[in-house]
Amino acid sequence: MLSDAPPPGPGGVRGGSWLGRPGFPVQRVADGADAARTYDPPRRLVCARAAVELCRLLPVLLSALLGDLAVAGLQELADRCGPLPEVLGAAAVLLGCGVLACLLTTAAKWLLIGRYREGRRPLWSSFVWRNELFDAWLEELAMPWLGNGLSGTPFLNLWLRSLGARIGRGVWCETHWLPELDLVSLGAGATLNRGVVQTHLFHDRLLRMDRIELAAGATVGPHSIVLLGARLGERSVVGPSSLVMRGETLPPDGRWLGNPVADWR
Repeated sequence: MLSDAPPPGPGGVRGGSWLGRPGFPVQRVADGADAARTYDPPRRLVCARAAVELCRLLPVLLSALLGDLAVAGLQELADRCGPLPEVLGAAAVLLGCGVLACLLTTAAKWLLIGRYREGRRPLWSSFVWRNELFDAWLEELAMPWLGNGLSGTPFLNLWLRSLGARIGRGVWCETHWLPELDLVSLGAGATLNRGVVQTHLFHDRLLRMDRIELAAGATVGPHSIVLLGARLGERSVVGPSSLVMRGETLPPDGRWLGNPVADWR
């Protein structure tokens, strides 16, 4: 993320791992895992995943159904009351459809996932598939209908709390992208601009999940990324287009910038 690999040639190392801009080499040891759950799944798991993938059509169909219901409701309003009440009532009809889309997505999260917890899961596991299926509900149903319009408002915080995120009083949150919501904690008065709090990473086809905490008054600048296991101390500031490394703890009242972050003077 936000990193460059060296150009091909004598300076490059085949199969190496790189971080930062300009990139510097980092050591990484591959984890051992059951190949049947990572790189060589049996046919039954392939068929099971195909069945789960088909379920991605459901939020798309529900979104289309909500559109049909909105048009039918407005047409009924026009037939009964005339064009002026139809225009005045359009906002209420569309808002109702948007709220319903968000509530359906919240229900899907708790039915499909329950509560997210720290740990790791292999790529070929039902948890990973259900997690991706919930993301389809989020992106195909809730966000197009209402979620995109809630950005930066108290109503977005309220909805994200219903999905399991811990969000304190007076938080400015300009993104819905809190992947494993129960693992995200935004303290009172924290600011999360249009960046990413990445509570999971895939390494060697293993999904690793850990908590991310922004303490009270902490700020994450636009287009920045905070990786799993990180904690920002009270009133600490991460500047724009920066990267907070996995498991990193930033002390209170500091200012940080860069990829990876360093002291910002």
